[in-house]
Amino acid sequence: MNKLIKDAEKSLTKEFEQIEDIRDYNQEKVLNAFIDNKVAPEHFYTVSGYGHDDLGREVLDKVFADVFKTEKAIARIHFASGTHTLACCLFGNLRYGDKLISVAGAPYDTMQEVIGTAGDEETKRSSLIGNGVLYDEVPLKDGTDIDFEKLEQTIDKTVTMVLIQRSKGYSTRKSLSMETIEKICEIVKSKNPDCICFVDNCYGEFVDYKEPTEVGADLVAGSLIKNIGGGIVEAGGYVAGKGLYVDRTANRLTAPGIGSEGGAMFNQHRLIFQGLFMAPSVVCDAVKGAVLAAKIFDEIGYDSAPKYYEKRTDIIQNITFGSPEPLEEFCRTIQSLSPVNGYVTPIPEYIPGYEDQVIMAGGTFIEGSTIELSADGPMRPPYTAYMQGGLNYAHVKIALSKILEKVAY
Repeated sequence: MNKLIKDAEKSLTKEFEQIEDIRDYNQEKVLNAFIDNKVAPEHFYTVSGYGHDDLGREVLDKVFADVFKTEKAIARIHFASGTHTLACCLFGNLRYGDKLISVAGAPYDTMQEVIGTAGDEETKRSSLIGNGVLYDEVPLKDGTDIDFEKLEQTIDKTVTMVLIQRSKGYSTRKSLSMETIEKICEIVKSKNPDCICFVDNCYGEFVDYKEPTEVGADLVAGSLIKNIGGGIVEAGGYVAGKGLYVDRTANRLTAPGIGSEGGAMFNQHRLIFQGLFMAPSVVCDAVKGAVLAAKIFDEIGYDSAPKYYEKRTDIIQNITFGSPEPLEEFCRTIQSLSPVNGYVTPIPEYIPGYEDQVIMAGGTFIEGSTIELSADGPMRPPYTAYMQGGLNYAHVKIALSKILEKVAY
């Protein structure tokens, strides 16, 4: 099996060179943001209590804003998850009677509960819909592609915000490229210039040369324990975009009148700065691992998406097994080769926010970190594993070699 991997690596020289070029471009962008904002050791220290007058937090926000080329940004450990970060953006910028449109069909499971299209009665009562926000979706064309014609018909002056989920989530549609996001934003703005184009950027940071805010998005958000935290940030999320929309989000996170000016950071500044600096290289290794997985699983007869030769827009690699047993074996092997909890055997179970049982492999240093090598999948047809992450490429290779011994034939 090691020969299969070595042969695959030799055939991927062109793809790896492109991934490394993107890494170099983004690393220079991040470095310049640090230099331009004069990041210094004094910015690693935080204040206590209310968190007022935190110089490090202020500079951290400026660095994030420069990386995303936006008016403003906030990076906070107070966001409990990516879903919480997105929810703050939605609740902060939408009021009773406003309309939200999801442009790529239904969003992933946890966001459906935030919106109010799934969950029990109490969950729905607390959702956007439960608070009087109107909601609709633009169904995918043939179940896989953005329906631009339908999108143009749907957007009018009554639409306050569109939700653009960059990554595929637990679906078989393609993740959205920068070109697709740009086209969506152009159509939306042509129909309603005041409509907020909001991108769920989870899993996508530093996979391409540009971020959504450089191609028309007004607001983006993501998790610090995914790509942009470089594998060392312990918790949190970030929001970047136009100042007004970021401020509204901050008001939802804390309280009106406090916004982004409060909240003690508990001595996490240095980790967030350092994680951001490391992120382009960590993402590069994760993407190379995903491309290698796509190549070898295609060669042994399993359907994978995206294909190894296709342009990437996130770190997710789909591998479709067609039945539950190889999906479970895949995840258990990933778990057994994890640096943390490698002795644990994952089993399918119901998880808050998900409608189906899910099997998850994630022996990670940071709980739930998906920039570390992990995999999961809902226990429903077509039984697809969603592999992501890898703090270094060598770890992904080791895991793949062992997986091939168990699921190849």
